[in-house]
Amino acid sequence: MSTNARATYLAALKMVARRELSEAQVRQRLARRGHDPEAVDAAVGRLKGARAIDDSRVAEAIARTESSVKRRGRLRVERQIEGAGIDPATARRAVDEVFGALDPDALLDAALARRLGKRTSIADESEFRRLYRHLIGQGFESDQIVRALKARSVK
Repeated sequence: MSTNARATYLAALKMVARRELSEAQVRQRLARRGHDPEAVDAAVGRLKGARAIDDSRVAEAIARTESSVKRRGRLRVERQIEGAGIDPATARRAVDEVFGALDPDALLDAALARRLGKRTSIADESEFRRLYRHLIGQGFESDQIVRALKARSVK
């Protein structure tokens, strides 16, 4: 192994030791740091062989974090995973697995409660629209949002 290839491998190893990264993220970061493309290919191949890089595992980690910690909806989580350079089929599998164990209504209620703070109801139409836009951006389904918002609206 040449000195350049060894340095590239060590740089990639340090990256994945800090946090879960997809293959595309590792490649992109190594390229930005000016590593030789052949050395990048060799380093990524070696790390994949050792299962230090695993896109399925990364997709599941992103899905768990986005849904449980950040209270994001299914669509937004899938976009986040694909944004990490993971193929859509793997992203969909991870989202299906993670969201299969979650109650989507409870997740939406938690995101809405977080946004409303201590208040329990929506004051007016303007706030209704503002909350709707926010929850759409968080990746929830339109009809699900409308039901939840109507349940909290002041009549």
